[in-house]
Amino acid sequence: MGFMDRLKNLAGKHDDKVDKGMQQAGDKMDERTGGKYDQHIDKGVDEAQRRTGGGDTMP
Repeated sequence: MGFMDRLKNLAGKHDDKVDKGMQQAGDKMDERTGGKYDQHIDKGVDEAQRRTGGGDTMP
């Protein structure tokens, strides 16, 4: 099992924590850009969350 396989497996087991971390990172980027790229950041966060597991687990 390669490193990426282990990483994907770990992310799948802790999808809620991964989603929360990505959401926080997206919020920080949005804050730093003054909301100028809000739609792009949200789209990127949503896609990353979709790829790491069952999708967005954040409310």
